[in-house]
Amino acid sequence: MKEYNLSIEGMSCNHCVMHVKKALSTVEGVEVESVEIGKARVWFDPEKVAQKTFADAIEEAGYKLVAVQ
Repeated sequence: MKEYNLSIEGMSCNHCVMHVKKALSTVEGVEVESVEIGKARVWFDPEKVAQKTFADAIEEAGYKLVAVQ
């Protein structure tokens, strides 16, 4: 597993942080290390979890994944 930093648009408060954390934690194979306004740090194996999978989870929560580093 590798660590990735996500940039997320549309987050403005702690309520947003909770929504994103919950959305990411439901994705099998993704371990959430931290979530803050506008960003998250996660661990996952790119051979087992497609970036689109957790991008879709973030979008369903009402936000937009803009970068993965």
